[in-house]
Amino acid sequence: MPSNPVNGALYMLGGIRLLMRPGLKRYVLIPLLVNILVFGGGIWLGAAGFEHLMNRMQANIPSWLAWVEWLLWPLFSVAVLVIVFYSFTLVANLIAAPFNGVLAEKVERLITGQSVGDDMGWATLLRELPATLGDEVRKLLYAVIWSLPFLILAFVVPVIGPLLWFLFSAWMLTLEYADFPMGNHGLKFRQMRSTLRRRRLLSFGFGATTAALTAIPVVNFIVMPAAVAGATLMWVRELQPGSDDG
Repeated sequence: MPSNPVNGALYMLGGIRLLMRPGLKRYVLIPLLVNILVFGGGIWLGAAGFEHLMNRMQANIPSWLAWVEWLLWPLFSVAVLVIVFYSFTLVANLIAAPFNGVLAEKVERLITGQSVGDDMGWATLLRELPATLGDEVRKLLYAVIWSLPFLILAFVVPVIGPLLWFLFSAWMLTLEYADFPMGNHGLKFRQMRSTLRRRRLLSFGFGATTAALTAIPVVNFIVMPAAVAGATLMWVRELQPGSDDG
């Protein structure tokens, strides 16, 4: 199958359809609850903090500069949207990482009819919890280090800066969600990045669609489990050795 962004987008949308398949609902429940709690809390904190900031600004800005508020509102709104949704996506995935690994294994079994190594039940989940969380922390550090220059560009360079930030976010989301099916097959973070770089257009199409859905209220609650399922579908059909194009 040709590597292009449309295929990546279709895998993400295919992940949403997979969640409706029988046998997956119990594995979707915990990631879904984590997403709802984290994003709900993030939106509430972001709105409260934004309101407090604007009240303080109104109290300290002279009346003749009141017009500046109309310029700052859109800027701060975009900043809060970007920071809240991006940072809380990372936090939600960090918390739900062990459960997402199990979900990826169950989705792959549903697609292929074959188990992924040892059956990843709840006992396996608890045994591998420290290693899974450790890998998530490494990904989080990678994301934080690389996000700083792109975030600065997003606010300093018009048009190009936000576009680069969006592309970076798309790449990070693909790394985040593809890690679950690829990690189940023993691929390390560096190997995973190398595999996805060889399929850049596919990866960016998947990540861009995920990023766009993450910014839609209510829809973002199901993005995490859907992206895990979609990334697993993409792994099985295109990325793993022996796949159609792999």
